[in-house]
Amino acid sequence: MTPTEDSLLDRAKVVIAPADPERAEKALARVIEKDAEGALAALLAERPEARDLLLGTLGSSSYLTDLSARDPARLAHALASDPANIVERLIESAREMEAQDEAELMRGLRRIKQEAALVIALADLTKVWATMEAAAALTRIADATLSAAIRFTLRAAALDGKIELADQRDPERGSGWIFLGMGKGGAYELNYSSDIDLIVFFDRARARLADPSEDVDFFVKMTKRIVKIMSERTSDGYVFRADLRLRPDPGATPIAIPLEAAFSYYESMGQNWERAAFIKARPVAGDLFAGEAFLKELSPFIWRKYFDFAAIADVHSIKRQIHAHKGHGRIAVLGHNIKLGRGGIREIEFFVQTQQLITGGRDPRLRGRATLDMLDQLVESGWVAKEARDDLREAYLFLRDVEHRIQMVADEQKHTLPETEDGVAMIGTMMGFAGYADFAEALRRRLEVVQSHYAKLFESAPQLTSSAGNLVFTGDDDDPGTIETLANMGFKNPKTVTATIRGWHFGRYAATRSTIARERLTELTPALLEALAATENADAAFLAFDKLIAKLPAGVQPFSLLVSQPRLLDLLATIMGAAPKLAQTISQRPRVLDALMEPAFFETVPSQTELAQRLAAQFLEARSYEDALDRARIFGQEQKFLVGVRVLTGSVSVAEAGLAYSRLADTIIAGLFTRVCDEFAKAHGLIEGGAAAVVAMGKLGGREMTAASDLDLMLLYEADPLAESQGGERPISTPQYYARLTQRLIAALSAPTAEGLLYETDFRLRPSGNMGPIAVSLKSFSDYQAREAWTWEHMALTRARVVAGPPDFVKKVEGAIRTALTRPRDPQKLKGDVLSMRQRLEKEKGSTNPWEMKQVAGGLIDIEFLAQYLMLLHGARNVEIFSTTTPIGLHRLKEAGFLDQGAAEALTNAWGLYQGLTQLLRLAIDDAFRPADAPRGLAELLLRVGDAPDLSNLEALLKDTQKKTREIFLKTVGEVAGR
Repeated sequence: MTPTEDSLLDRAKVVIAPADPERAEKALARVIEKDAEGALAALLAERPEARDLLLGTLGSSSYLTDLSARDPARLAHALASDPANIVERLIESAREMEAQDEAELMRGLRRIKQEAALVIALADLTKVWATMEAAAALTRIADATLSAAIRFTLRAAALDGKIELADQRDPERGSGWIFLGMGKGGAYELNYSSDIDLIVFFDRARARLADPSEDVDFFVKMTKRIVKIMSERTSDGYVFRADLRLRPDPGATPIAIPLEAAFSYYESMGQNWERAAFIKARPVAGDLFAGEAFLKELSPFIWRKYFDFAAIADVHSIKRQIHAHKGHGRIAVLGHNIKLGRGGIREIEFFVQTQQLITGGRDPRLRGRATLDMLDQLVESGWVAKEARDDLREAYLFLRDVEHRIQMVADEQKHTLPETEDGVAMIGTMMGFAGYADFAEALRRRLEVVQSHYAKLFESAPQLTSSAGNLVFTGDDDDPGTIETLANMGFKNPKTVTATIRGWHFGRYAATRSTIARERLTELTPALLEALAATENADAAFLAFDKLIAKLPAGVQPFSLLVSQPRLLDLLATIMGAAPKLAQTISQRPRVLDALMEPAFFETVPSQTELAQRLAAQFLEARSYEDALDRARIFGQEQKFLVGVRVLTGSVSVAEAGLAYSRLADTIIAGLFTRVCDEFAKAHGLIEGGAAAVVAMGKLGGREMTAASDLDLMLLYEADPLAESQGGERPISTPQYYARLTQRLIAALSAPTAEGLLYETDFRLRPSGNMGPIAVSLKSFSDYQAREAWTWEHMALTRARVVAGPPDFVKKVEGAIRTALTRPRDPQKLKGDVLSMRQRLEKEKGSTNPWEMKQVAGGLIDIEFLAQYLMLLHGARNVEIFSTTTPIGLHRLKEAGFLDQGAAEALTNAWGLYQGLTQLLRLAIDDAFRPADAPRGLAELLLRVGDAPDLSNLEALLKDTQKKTREIFLKTVGEVAGR
């Protein structure tokens, strides 16, 4: 194949080097092997430089390798042609597509997407196209394929007599069916593996339905069909994933909404984040004329003539809600989210959009959709300095390139860099860098520049306290203006607030007796009141803060810290108003604030070795065994509090929280087990040749603990069953010895002392449960697992992990567990047992509440059961697939070929969402979660995890995730009887 004059090969400006040459050669060989027509081989012979281009591309991306291997001739054509011509041809083919049935349409659209994804990636990686040219091409392909799906669906409905088309040749025109593209799709800025965010409306005045009374049902069914056509994964992949959750109140509204209902909502209940979202809204398909008319009529809602800074702060809060995951709370490289993290793409977009909202009502030139165009306009309109514009433009294009390359690797809608230097280095080579260090330095520099400009924007915004009114607390009498100000801020008992603050000024507490401390507290008070007023119950939060001050031994350091660290002040307010468990810990143990004041607290998380050293130091200072138990409780409670604080601040992501809590529990169990054994030996001596180990099960075994988790444990031992202990005052037999040792361990972990409770413990997962001995010999354990154990017990055993005991015996126990798990199994019996157990749990504990994320259909249990089922099914021949941690297990099952990539990705994402929300709920409250009653602080924490603007959006995401999870469970394991 001879390249054209404007071919991609001839215009390539960049040829990336493969990060792993050997893998690159194998990838290219795989593609050439499929080159039955010889088109690619001919091109490589004619243009040898194409080989280097392909090695860099295919060696970096399994997805592009798969696309190339599907049709090497298509790859050759892409290299030898002008990419713009190919995209135009694909758009035209979508426009002219006249499929006979839905299956043919879906196949045709997916092949268009395949070819588009290949040529756009090649043009992007070689820099034949600039970054935003590639984004625009992706957007145009999305628009064209969506339109093709809509035309097909309208024609089918017309043939069924359900709708009359205004124009048979152009079914979309005059149909009244409106598809608004939101976000990047609306602005022609789609990323490489982007979802398309849509809001679907219909105009009753334009739609000619056979039965107008059924219009909502009709358009909902039609919209569902569009989502299926576009998003369902087939052997040809998918076209674009459609996300409809930006519509008004998605938890309570249909996916297609009549225009009059939409106008009513936006005029009466529309929120500031929705105004920001509509900046980029564009009619992308369907009845474009009706869509434009809708946006024109909605314009006063989006572009207010007067937009106060309180509203801007509300929009800015959306950004604060997305700092839950690793890398979001600080600038990083490994694992950093370059979209949502500090200094990321979202900060540039918000930098532009917030200023558009401030002045767009008065300056129509600032009503554009494209980020970079509006950045230029902000300069022209005098809102932004040229230097800031240039910095942000360069950083935006760089970060968008990084985002594209992250997604090109495996066609995943992700924005986080790999967790390893090798993984990041591969992204760096795709960007043209030599290795990790060069790329990391370049990335960090741009993130810091973005964060600097973004921070300055909001530093200049007026604070609430500058316009709230009087805040005067001097003298003996209440200032009337201050009482009014506090009432307006949300305090129901403002006189209590003023009296309490005057008490602070009078030095009634030890922390406020020094002049400097009172000066710092006076400086802090306005921001403190603002932060407390932002909680659901400002009065209760204020009183909790007062209790904290009352117990502080000194105030200069903490008050100075809070003045200089607004994030910590917001954190304390959040704790007071949204996480009463943590607030109680502060009140009981104010010294935990010492850790928060350490500069490295938010940057480092103690390792298990460091935790063990700290606990050991506590034990060395203990005056008695009882004192050691008290010290373990103090250590455990404080460390659990510190994990919770790290979760709230984002320095530990909700995904890492389970590991952090479990690491702490491991440390405490191991430390106390040693102490218990030593103390027990004083009374009863030792069993000669005996050994014991503690096995963690359940959430601890899976490293998925929350702040409220109990400990599922089992104690296994090995010793002569006929022996007696020696060396103690009261010798006892082997079974008695280990039974009593186990009871002593339970008491050490769970008995309440003067310092409170450490953990609840549960030993019911041992062989025979409560009917069996509390301590089990290793031989009995192995015999039971081989002959008597039920399938559900082996499922539970997939999460078994030894957390304490002598190393040699630990290896024996691990071997026994592995032997039990890798026994050959009858597939049908295994499936039947798993489904029977799932049915039983649904009958006894099932729920339809989407917030019951463990028990609801499609919840955590479905994911865990599926992973455990596949491990037990295939584990006899593939021992490497076992993992006590669910997402790792899913990854290993995918890598081994027992779970397809789409299902593994969906389940892992679902697990992450459920686990993240569960972590926060267990951290903050004890009761069942009711969205309508959720404190504002807790709601914001939950929204950070789901990256959702409000709870109705988040609930809609939960329901959708649970539906998809249950579908995967049923497809993989089978139907649950009775459903």
